[in-house]
Amino acid sequence: MRMGAGLAEHGDDVTAVGPVRRILDLLYLGAGYAAGVFLFAIFAIMMVMSIGRQFALNIPAGDDFASWCMAAMAFLGLAHTFKRGEMIRVGLLLERLHGRSKQVAEIVALGIATAFVLYFTRHAVQMTYDSWRFNDVAQGVVALPLWIPQLGFAGGLAILSIALIDEMVSVVGGNRPSYEKSSPDETPDEFIERISQGGGG
Repeated sequence: MRMGAGLAEHGDDVTAVGPVRRILDLLYLGAGYAAGVFLFAIFAIMMVMSIGRQFALNIPAGDDFASWCMAAMAFLGLAHTFKRGEMIRVGLLLERLHGRSKQVAEIVALGIATAFVLYFTRHAVQMTYDSWRFNDVAQGVVALPLWIPQLGFAGGLAILSIALIDEMVSVVGGNRPSYEKSSPDETPDEFIERISQGGGG
């Protein structure tokens, strides 16, 4: 198991990790599982609503609940997707750099991404706190306090912020980014060819 073994692998580097590393990895994995739960919830709600029409059954505010689940799924899954290298990245410049110049470019890119995500996280958390403070409720059939569905949005961004800072510290320390799935000497065309033939990431 990659997470239970207490080892962090970056390319050919294998280093023993402490409790902080394990806690962070569990945080990202837990957020990913939570996103999966919300995905299943969307499926269940939509199926019940579709089949229920045949039997005059209805979920009050079903569309609202599906929308809230979709937002929670999208944002809670960001950190895990990012750390696993499954997030879409535009690396036209980084793919042409090597050695120290690539490391510096990775740090700059991570720094910019971290600044943007921290900005959005700050406002998301503030919005959620204001909803709780002013007791805002949904305007639909079910008057659910808005801070409850907003927790997934704000929490997902907060966890992504932690993941970006974690990654930047790791890259500054000289490690390969965990999201870099291909080997250093593998070209993008070779990577696509390997994946198309069923090779692992």
